[in-house]
Amino acid sequence: MLKYFKILLVLISLSSLTSAQTFGFGCLGFVGGYGGFVYQSYDAAGLNDYIRFSNQLENTVDPVDEFSSATGYRVGLNFFRATFENGIILTAKGFYQYLSKKNKGTVGVGVNDDNYSMDLTFKNWSIGFDVGWQFTHVVSWKILDGSLNFNNVTLTQTTDLPGETIVNKYKSDSGVIGYSIGTGIIVSVIKDYLSFEGLAGYTFLEIEDLTNDQGIQFFGDVVLPAIYPNISSNKIIDSGGFSAVIQLNVGFPLL
Repeated sequence: MLKYFKILLVLISLSSLTSAQTFGFGCLGFVGGYGGFVYQSYDAAGLNDYIRFSNQLENTVDPVDEFSSATGYRVGLNFFRATFENGIILTAKGFYQYLSKKNKGTVGVGVNDDNYSMDLTFKNWSIGFDVGWQFTHVVSWKILDGSLNFNNVTLTQTTDLPGETIVNKYKSDSGVIGYSIGTGIIVSVIKDYLSFEGLAGYTFLEIEDLTNDQGIQFFGDVVLPAIYPNISSNKIIDSGGFSAVIQLNVGFPLL
């Protein structure tokens, strides 16, 4: 990831020297906010093995689906966004992102059916830079978008028994580091002030075992190895995958 930031810094320096903005209203660039919809895929091999074995071992009426993706929202701030005379667009930004996926199943116990669910949530704070090129007054190409992500993941298991609800919650270490790289298109509605943005790319994400409030790890429970002998991975998330964002940007001039 470091090499991408070095490339961006070089581009910032060259653009500032050769194509500085015209002085006047907004000459120092624009600050603004944005928000939108996010899709994220990932590989959860170990967790999905656990789910498959659970579906087989339990008297499952409606099996729990495996995990492969999550959706949610992103809200953030463009600390600085400037368009230079040669069409280069530079942005420094930060954002908060929330993604979740909840899979439900039904486990039969005698004459009763117990509703069971697993809820996997991703919360992260991120900082990043992007460089783009405005090739028309309306459409711009975001050549490279990069961010450093600080992830927090929670897995919540809920079983609704007759007259009782059992909730088990497991969390990752705080601020597990990952990164995202991508490219996209910006469509301007009101130049520099209002635009729509679409972004597609790859997100690196790797989450080790999760731990509950008693310090017990999800895959570290002494019962699990005996019951689930063929779990292929001891990680909750082995890797990230394709990601996509659709968002609305609103800008305000710095001067």
